[in-house]
Amino acid sequence: MLTISQDISYLEQFIKLHDLRNTDFEHIVIINQVTWEQYEAFLETLGERPGISITYLEGMLEIMSPSRRHEISKKLMGILLEAYMFETGIRFYSRGSTTLRSEMAAKGIEPDESYCIGSDKEIPDLAIEIVLTSGGVNSLKVYKDLGVPEVWFWKKGSLLVFSLQNGEYSQVTQSQLLPNLDLKLLASYIDADDPFDALTEFRQKIKNS
Repeated sequence: MLTISQDISYLEQFIKLHDLRNTDFEHIVIINQVTWEQYEAFLETLGERPGISITYLEGMLEIMSPSRRHEISKKLMGILLEAYMFETGIRFYSRGSTTLRSEMAAKGIEPDESYCIGSDKEIPDLAIEIVLTSGGVNSLKVYKDLGVPEVWFWKKGSLLVFSLQNGEYSQVTQSQLLPNLDLKLLASYIDADDPFDALTEFRQKIKNS
């Protein structure tokens, strides 16, 4: 097992090689047998760097450098969802990519976007993941043990919604948190070429619905 300082040195080299500004591809590195103390050291050293996402699952550490496409889709989905909640009068608290973690569960994750609905909470009601590269840590297992009520995945042009029911996630066709949101309408704008036009048209359709 590498020491914390050796691991961090390796990861710093990884970051230099896979600069978000210079790639259209996602890069993932996995390190096994990582202790909770090492994970927290990684967060302290690397967690605030833009373009780096860290996930921890029972000794497995995943570090991802997202692509431009990932960041564009992430940002647009957040803008669209927030526009919907503003237009329909739903109070929300944006938690962004705030790290969610539990030493007892030995799990931690940084969602692409996350929200508390109705009131602010320690654990967000909704976490959103943009999935362009398969493999890596099972993030749904991490979210389950952290108790996140609903998780959305944007994957291959489809919006997949999972609701936590009786301690397990079930895939559902409609959000339990936002039951009146037309998910097909939302999904039709996430990969739009022009975010400004997409947001303008989406807001207009919400107003007219």
